Amino acid sequence: MKAEAIWKNVQGRLRAFVRSKVRDEAAAEDILQDIFIKMYQNLHQLREEQRVEYWLFRIAQHTVADYFRQQQSWQAPLVLEEEGSSEAEAQSRALNEEVAQWLPFMLEVLPEKYRQALYLTEIEGLSQKELAERLQISYSGAKSRVQRGREKLRETVLQCCEVATDKYGNVLGYQQRQPVEEQEKEACDC
Repeated sequence: MKAEAIWKNVQGRLRAFVRSKVRDEAAAEDILQDIFIKMYQNLHQLREEQRVEYWLFRIAQHTVADYFRQQQSWQAPLVLEEEGSSEAEAQSRALNEEVAQWLPFMLEVLPEKYRQALYLTEIEGLSQKELAERLQISYSGAKSRVQRGREKLRETVLQCCEVATDKYGNVLGYQQRQPVEEQEKEACDC
């Protein structure tokens, strides 16, 4: 598997994903370079070639999260002074990011049609209308598929962990559930 061929195939979608998360174009390009370096350095660890794109988007999600963590540590005093943010709000943001990093793993256990719908809308950034066109289904069908996929993903997360949220959906805390069987524990990556 050649790194250059893989990169050429997925670079445009990765760029779109990173740009949807990071508004600063120069920072987005730096993140893209970091993703390429991580891919190049760790390509030998990839066991299933058909999962290379999913693997790269996971790397991208982690790299974007690292970027925001780094920005937060540099800008935290200014943000706290300017916006009057509390320590609890900062902790909630950190918990939201942490829980968001589980989601790619949880996405893998969903049925294909829901996994595909969520991957295309949430990770690649397609609108539901674009999803309908790509999958050649009705717009209402695409909306339903995304909504059901989100619900199934929510159920999967709640099977793994108890998650406390506020009325806006922000994570206040979580605790891993004690699985009945050891296999269930291995399936839960939180």
